[in-house]
Amino acid sequence: MASGIRDKVVVLGMGCTRFGERWDMGAEELMVEAFEECVKDAGIEKKDIEMAWLGVCIEEINTGKSALALPMALKLPFIPVTRVENFCATGSEAFRGAVYAVASGACDIALAQGVEKLKDTGYGGLPVFDSRAGSLLSQWAPNMTAPGAFAQLASAYRNKFNIKREDLKLALAHVSAKSHANGAKNPKAHLRNPVTVEQILASPIVADPLGLFDCCGVSDGSACAIVTTPEIARKLGKKDLVSVKALQLSVSNGLEGGHKSWDGSYFMTTRTAAKKAYEEAGIKNPRKEISMCEVHDCFSITELVTMEDLFISPDGGAIKDYMDGFYNADGGVPCQIDGGLKCFGHPIGASGLRMIYEMYLQLLGRAGDRQLKDPKIGLTHNLGGMPYMNVCSISIVGKYN
Repeated sequence: MASGIRDKVVVLGMGCTRFGERWDMGAEELMVEAFEECVKDAGIEKKDIEMAWLGVCIEEINTGKSALALPMALKLPFIPVTRVENFCATGSEAFRGAVYAVASGACDIALAQGVEKLKDTGYGGLPVFDSRAGSLLSQWAPNMTAPGAFAQLASAYRNKFNIKREDLKLALAHVSAKSHANGAKNPKAHLRNPVTVEQILASPIVADPLGLFDCCGVSDGSACAIVTTPEIARKLGKKDLVSVKALQLSVSNGLEGGHKSWDGSYFMTTRTAAKKAYEEAGIKNPRKEISMCEVHDCFSITELVTMEDLFISPDGGAIKDYMDGFYNADGGVPCQIDGGLKCFGHPIGASGLRMIYEMYLQLLGRAGDRQLKDPKIGLTHNLGGMPYMNVCSISIVGKYN
């Protein structure tokens, strides 16, 4: 039986740009900005990096199809570099590649970097499924939009648990208000204005019941990590280590969209990946053992449903948890403590590593005004695609024992 990844690899350093409308920089310059912070934090030189992974999703527009953009921008010394793309899990996939390389013994020190520059592409939202997603994917739900698909998730969830529309709408408003309150304290967030529940409820409807403040935005940004073994980190003088406890990926096989056994109210991939991640990390009770999380809040309903799919809230219990403040900064399991996609926007290739960056800062006590009290385990979650067809990635990091 496989032994898993737990405590075999540690994060040596991380970096993250300010996310936002970065008209002043190209994708390569954003990579350099994040990397300079990362390599300084790691305390190594560029020549010490032996392998690298680049995560970028909208390839034709910013960095091209190959891995060349990374070593060319960072001036790395002719090392193997792999470009990866897996919808919104792209940044986490880059991290997974680097971690697995170190764990396997293929190299001692590896780099994972994610980047995306979307604001100057003209996108008002992420592109819909078309031929770039494969020749058959668009045939499952032609003309489907992201707000429409996730609004259907909200309707299915409400119907399953017999919830009044106004009760769900109010809970969703608390989801977004919480994230805006956290993001207002983060100097690297795109949106830094607190928003009240009343403002959210009064915002225009995009796809019922989702309004303007239930949707995340488009942004530019980059984030990266340098990873190594605990033994090498110690030799380099690192004392407080953040280690990788679990990395899991679950990808739809068509069952949700093609069979009536799925009722549309939850994410099958998240439930599958969560169970495997907890087993790999040795977590028995996630509600008690997870200190904090960053989950894929492309829409407020996505975050709410995900907390049940992660088995942190009981089925049908997430509304009560949000109304009780369980996921607030001072709650039982703070969620989106950095502001989430709601305040950072969603430069696809960078989002997964941005989430791990926040867990890393929190675990080392470096999160400034939003620092939590002694967190021990952090979970990040990416969901790429639609509720009926998606890629789900879960990473768990924590203090090295």
